[in-house]
Amino acid sequence: MSKQTKRNIINVVFLVVVFGLTLYGVFRGENLQEVLDGLGKCDPVILIAPCIICVLAFILFESIIMKYLFNTLGIKLRLMRCYLYSFVGFFFSCITPSASGGQPAQIVFMRKDKISVAHSTLVLLLITVGYKAVLVLLGGVILIIRPKSIMDAVEPVEFWVWLGIALNVVFIAALLVLVYKPSLAKGLIKKIISLLSRIRIIKDKDKWMYKTDDMMIKYEDAAKYLREHKVVMLNVLLLSVIQRVILFFITNIVYWSFHLKGTSAIEILTLQCLISVGADMIPLPGGMGITERLFLAMFQPVFGDLTLPAMILSRLLISAVMTVVAYIKIFIKGSKVE
Repeated sequence: MSKQTKRNIINVVFLVVVFGLTLYGVFRGENLQEVLDGLGKCDPVILIAPCIICVLAFILFESIIMKYLFNTLGIKLRLMRCYLYSFVGFFFSCITPSASGGQPAQIVFMRKDKISVAHSTLVLLLITVGYKAVLVLLGGVILIIRPKSIMDAVEPVEFWVWLGIALNVVFIAALLVLVYKPSLAKGLIKKIISLLSRIRIIKDKDKWMYKTDDMMIKYEDAAKYLREHKVVMLNVLLLSVIQRVILFFITNIVYWSFHLKGTSAIEILTLQCLISVGADMIPLPGGMGITERLFLAMFQPVFGDLTLPAMILSRLLISAVMTVVAYIKIFIKGSKVE
């Protein structure tokens, strides 16, 4: 058995374990028959195809943003190749704490396509800034305006939403330092290399220092270009808003699949946005656990007795299915994508 196969098996086992623990936490103390009866009230015609289309569109929009940023740096990539990179990010984000493994995995795949680490790192940093900035802006506006129908639902878990905003702001600030003050990033990387050398994790310190200097030259050139073209970041933010709304819309589809009425699409989108803000920076694989708890608390007034079945359909089932699809796309078909 090859090392790659072993790693793939470990990834799948880890994901299954985390998913299983999440299911246990969610279903503990619940009447399984009542949950199944609730799921039976869902209209699959309304649910399945639109939800899958939304997830695929969400991943596609990241691909579009990625292709756009690489094009601004003079790197021409086919959209389908960027789509593969986005699937890589989706899959590894689902199985690593705080979605931290998505971008390193993307960098590895890009490196295989001869894209420099400096360029891929900068592009992914900007995508992350756009993604998290949208969450902070939308979440912050909602909590400042504080519409009563929304805040009544959010009140039990408002602390987590504010915590999510605070953590995201700190994270965005750190990323912007890397983009606008590359000299600080260079100094930080060299300090880390020196530390790893002292504890003997890195043997050839000079070699790594040379690699850092070489990479940072390319990084600084790319960062300078993007700093001088601020409209690029504005376009990334606008595309990120559309991308996020597409994913949030899944909860609306679930709501309609139960033939429920009384809550507007805007209210459901708003609640789903606040859930994402609250769970985004919590160090759990793919946000599993905290996302489900926030959903159950905040959507109780919307779904009533169908809240748990709705959460299963809008979160667990779709995430599980799309993670499997992403895995097949990356490890079985990925090598065939040109």
